[in-house]
Order: sequence, then C-alpha cells, then structure tokens
Amino acid sequence: MNKTHTYRTHNCNEINKSLVGKQVKLSGWVHRKRDHGQLIFVDLRDHFGISQIVSDSQSNIFETLNKISLESVISVYGQVVERSQETINANIPTGEVELEVNNISVLSKSANLPLQVNSEEDYGEEIRLKYRYLDLRRTRPHNNIILRSKIIQEIRSSMLEQGFMEFQTPILTASSPEGARDFLVPSRINKGKFYALPQAPQQFKQLIMVSGFDKYFQIAPCFRDEDSRADRSPGEFYQLDVEMSFVEQEDVFDAVQPVIYNVFKKFTKKEVVKDFVKITFKDAMLKYGTDKPDLRYDLLIQDLTDVFKGSNFKIFANNIEKGSIVRGIPGIDCGSRAFADKMNGWAQSQGAPGMGYIIFSDNEAKGPIANALGFEKANVLKKRFNLNDGDALFFSCSTEKEAADLAGKARIKIANEKNIINENQFKFCWIVDYPMFEKNYISGGIEFSHNPFSMPQGGLKSLNEKNPLDILAYQYDLVCNGIELSSGAIRNHVPEIMYKAFEIAGYSQDVVDNKFPGMINAFRFGAPPHGGIAPGIDRIVMLLADEPNLREIVLFPMTGKAEDLMMGAPSNVSENQLKELGINIKKNIKS
Repeated sequence: MNKTHTYRTHNCNEINKSLVGKQVKLSGWVHRKRDHGQLIFVDLRDHFGISQIVSDSQSNIFETLNKISLESVISVYGQVVERSQETINANIPTGEVELEVNNISVLSKSANLPLQVNSEEDYGEEIRLKYRYLDLRRTRPHNNIILRSKIIQEIRSSMLEQGFMEFQTPILTASSPEGARDFLVPSRINKGKFYALPQAPQQFKQLIMVSGFDKYFQIAPCFRDEDSRADRSPGEFYQLDVEMSFVEQEDVFDAVQPVIYNVFKKFTKKEVVKDFVKITFKDAMLKYGTDKPDLRYDLLIQDLTDVFKGSNFKIFANNIEKGSIVRGIPGIDCGSRAFADKMNGWAQSQGAPGMGYIIFSDNEAKGPIANALGFEKANVLKKRFNLNDGDALFFSCSTEKEAADLAGKARIKIANEKNIINENQFKFCWIVDYPMFEKNYISGGIEFSHNPFSMPQGGLKSLNEKNPLDILAYQYDLVCNGIELSSGAIRNHVPEIMYKAFEIAGYSQDVVDNKFPGMINAFRFGAPPHGGIAPGIDRIVMLLADEPNLREIVLFPMTGKAEDLMMGAPSNVSENQLKELGINIKKNIKS
C-alpha cells in the first residue's frame, strides 16, 4: 500500500513480525481500551481485523487515547514492536506485535453507544435493526454479510462458466392474480393505474427464452407482501433465477445441482452429500408427511389404513369408513408411557384429538391400540417398522391431508426430542411429479397446486382426458435438510395447453389474455420448450452461516412487522406527493 497514503499504509490485520521496527499508519474504529495506569492499550479494528496500539503516560498521545470514546474513528502512525512473550495473543494474526503510536488523528467521534460493538450480547430485534450499522460492525453479523458476498460471487462464477448469460429484468411490472400479495406502485403519468413489484421474474425469464436466448440467470430481487417467518424475510428476498431453452427436467437438474453442491462444499466444514436423491411428491407425503423432507434421519412413515380397516380399534375403524386414513410413525427409543403421554399432549397442541400409540417392551405390546388389535397384529406392525423393545409406534388418523401433516410434524418432533438428526450434514433431494391441480376443500373448486405456468405431463391429451386431480406436472422442488431451497418447472409454452390448464382452474381465455398478455402473445410466434428454477439465495446463506433466522444474513432487514426502523419505512408522504399521483387517503382505515 502507498506509504504516503492519507489514512493507512496497512490494514489492521497486516502488521506482523516482518514489520518490526518499521513505521506504519493504520486507521479504524476504537474497538476496546485497557488502561494499565502508565500504559494504555487500544484494539483498533477495521474491516479486515484488529491491531493493538499502545501509548505510555509520557506521550502526548496518551491523553487523547484515554479520552476517546469506543467506536470513534482514528488514524494512527507509529512503529511496529514485538510484544513480550506473556502478552502475545495467538487468537489474532497480529497478536505477536503492537504499534507504538507517536501520532494520532481523530477522524470522527462516536456518541454513547446504544449497543456494544465489542460484545456478542443479544440486544433484541428493535435495537439491533434501528442501529443496524452498529450491529454490522460486530464480528458475527459482519462475517455473515461477507460470507453472503462470497457465496453470491461463487454462484455467479459457476453460472458463467456453464455458459449462462446474466440479464436484469424489470422491477416495475404488471400485477398478477396468482401467488402472494403484490406490492403496488402508483403511476404518476397514468393516474389511477398501478405497477407491481415482481414477485419473481417468472414471465420475463420465459420471454427471454422466447427472444432466442439459450441460458439466462440473474441474482434477482423478488417482492412479496407476506408475513415474516424465520426462513422468509417480509417484503423482499433474492433468488438465483435460472431459465434454459430446449431442455427437459433432467437438464435443469444437471445444470443447477453442481452449482449448489459446489457452493455448499466450499463454504462449510460439514459433510455435503453429493447424491441428490429424487422423491416423488406422493412418496414424500407418505414417507415424510411433507414435501420438504429432512433426510438426515431414517424415521419413515407408513400407511396403515389396511391394518385398521374393520379392526377392533373402533375409533380408527369408524373414521376409516368415513374416509379417514391412518399413518404410523416409528418412535425409536420412545417406548415409555411418559413419552407417549408427551406426544399425545403435543398432538393436542397441534389441533388434533390426540395421538395413539403402541409401546413395545419386555416382548409385549402395550396400550389401548395394542389391546384392541391383539398381540399378533401388533407384533406384525413391530416387524413392519423394524422396531425393538424400548421403541414405540405412533398413529395419526384423519383426512389424508391432515393425517400426513400431523405424521410429518410428529416425525420431526421425535427426531428433535431424541436428538437423532445429523447436525453435521447437508443432505439434498429433488421432489418431483407434483400434482398439476388440487381441490380447494373450502370452495370445492379445482385450482393450481404449484406453478400455473408448468407443463402438464401428457400435455393437452392429459388435460382433456384425465381427472384433473390425477394429472402430474413437470414441477420440482430442491430441498435441503427440511428447507425448501428452490422451486422450478418445465414451462407450458403452447397457448392451447395454457388456455386449457387455466380453464380447468376456473380462468377464462379472456383472463389469460388480459393478465398475461406479454407471455401468451409471445407464445403465438414460436416458443421453444423451456424450463428453469430459482434457488433462494437467502436460505442458502442462512444454512451455510448456520443461522436460524434470515435477519442474520441480510444486510438491512426489516422487522417482523415489515418496518425499517433505521430508515423509518414505511412512512407517510406529503399531500403534494399524493396529489401528483391522483390518490386520496381515507383516514382511520382499520387494518
């Protein structure tokens, strides 16, 4: 670095024994101070690391360092000296030396701090987000954002190496009827009309393929007016948006899978399983009770409706006659009445009447269900699930959707209670063969189950001849450790097929023409078969940073109430601004 530079000749992580006796200049924040009476030590921190600087009471620098507040910004000049053997700090790269200061400039003074930067103490969401620029100076948040940058750079490089081209799609676009709520932007020029911020670049990336480009990607911002969750930021998020022409489902997998595997392999010390297994949606819902299965443990759910149909356990038998099903969840090392009662109480907390069980102990099967079935049938179940004495079997009986949901949650509950999840592993799977349609159990109507722009398996023939609930789509999700990383599909690129699919879901041809004019019109002029996917950047970083909440890996996140406490957003706007837009605000509107 230029030795005549105004602020620094070296970064704070660079001074070491090779510089002993040399004059250097450092700049940074006052991280920590230690006053030893005749000597004062200051840890000086910049983006790169920490150096210890020192001054004795005979120096005119001493008083300045003594009075300077933490997090003030200073520039210091002095000589690098070796530390004594007993004061070496092996935890930092600069721990063998320190800087004897003979000149100091105070560049910016800090007021009293609302949170301590040199502490990992949790100050709560409101303080941390209001003073996020201070929070980001702390080691863990700072390193998380650096990790995010490196991950995105690695992903971008991997995509470019595969021949993908990076394009940027519009931020101001039209509102769509499907998906989550849109964020709307009023138009000043076209008063009374609104743009929408894109929930995803879905239509645009398909139009890129229609435009004759072969492979596209972008690190795309997406906007959805949704409630906050631990794995979902309110308002906005980023995804690796990908689309490819002339591809089948496996081509998309082959393009994306190595990118995901390599980025995980590079940025974690945990085991990353290279085999991305494929599981049909039907099997996922049966064996795991969810289409986001965690494969790091082996508890597999089974359907036991045949066992209980017409059985002596009348509660289940009668419910089966009314259309219910029964799912069994193995409980390894759960064979105690105390644990069974705990699971029953937990199931009730989930809105279920309870959770039936069989306890296997001392070569016996215990509990009301075992008594009703008899030892022989109970023992068949024991062998079917490969259980041993000391284990238990739990049961969920309800409609297929509710029974699967409770069984899936019970599987996770047991795994967590018994600590059988391999926390040092990343395990991926593709969920494939999603249903194209599903029934709305409130209205009774047919609606899209996943992505309305997906190609149905079997094309127009399936739409015309099959029961809509039996039609599968070329849709797929990528799941890691029980977290959905990505959704994707081979697209419906044929207008006739699209009109028919939307007709089944209750939309007329006029709706398709009016809501998706750009895409449906483009398809009339020769559209290639195409497909894509969109892994979530935020969730990838969250997993690799081993953070439980997306807030920890986003630069400037909002609160759970979608508020930016630092910038004061959302905020009121002036009457003049509203007048320009042709908008009147009704007062006292209840949310």
